[in-house]
Amino acid sequence: MVDEPLPELEDKPERKSWFSRLKDGLSKSTARLTDGITGIFTKKKLDDEALEELEELLIRADLGPVTAARLANGLAKTRFGKEVSAEEVKDYLAGEVQKIVEPVAQPLVIDASKKPHVILLVGVNGTGKTTTIGKLARQLRAEGKNVWMAAGDTFRAAAVSQLQIWGDRTGCPVISKPTGADAAGLAYEALERATAAGADVLLIDTAGRLQNKAGLMEELRKIVRVIKKLQPDAPHTTLLTLDATTGQNAHSQVEVFKDMVSINGLILTKLDGSARGGVLVALAEKFKLPVHAIGVGEGVYDLRPFEARAFARALVGLEG
Repeated sequence: MVDEPLPELEDKPERKSWFSRLKDGLSKSTARLTDGITGIFTKKKLDDEALEELEELLIRADLGPVTAARLANGLAKTRFGKEVSAEEVKDYLAGEVQKIVEPVAQPLVIDASKKPHVILLVGVNGTGKTTTIGKLARQLRAEGKNVWMAAGDTFRAAAVSQLQIWGDRTGCPVISKPTGADAAGLAYEALERATAAGADVLLIDTAGRLQNKAGLMEELRKIVRVIKKLQPDAPHTTLLTLDATTGQNAHSQVEVFKDMVSINGLILTKLDGSARGGVLVALAEKFKLPVHAIGVGEGVYDLRPFEARAFARALVGLEG
């Protein structure tokens, strides 16, 4: 049985622009912010009460207390005591959010000199990690790259079968072993075979069972150790998938996985199921880790490179 629905992979013309899809996906987060801003700023002067309400609203939208205080204070510096409209506040917030997330909006770059470029995906089970691997494989295949996948979450039969379905649909070889097999041994074999085949990219799935943190930490570190025996600089990219619906809990997940392995990029999934899209802003400000892609739906086209201006404007309900 497959955990999550798998979209069809045939190339179909996109009926909506990416900005429209992003805006739709962020609609729950946007509604929380825009309704609140409109309620606070209805032809009134910017006073202490309004600033306090704005700060509380931004915290409820998961931008985090530090970011919320800084944004409210920034608005006060130029507009305190003056009449301010909801649209002015939205414009201000969009600009400030863009400044915060712009440095982390970095595309995932495949190093052509690595054969293969090894990408290790980590994250708590249920964050959409396996689905993300499938979508990345499809995108990389569309760019003409030879992509292999390793079903390294060997404890969940569903994750293995899910990856095999993605492999069939994308035409990517999938290396797998029976349930309970050694994940590090599987990763080693996958890298060995992908290297021999001249693959461009190897995507390695991993377990995310935080119930036994020490065991998971040892497993992930062992995977890294064994693949370094074949490629000393691998994994070249280690991506952490985060589920936006967990809100501030995403912060603790970054901390936990940073302790286990060297994370150098984030993918934020399920923004469409959450009113907590603002957590991306808080993560950008706190951790400064590149955000390579965001997901706003189940469709294969709903995982896209993260673009700062589009996200900032969609979050506060402004047009692109």
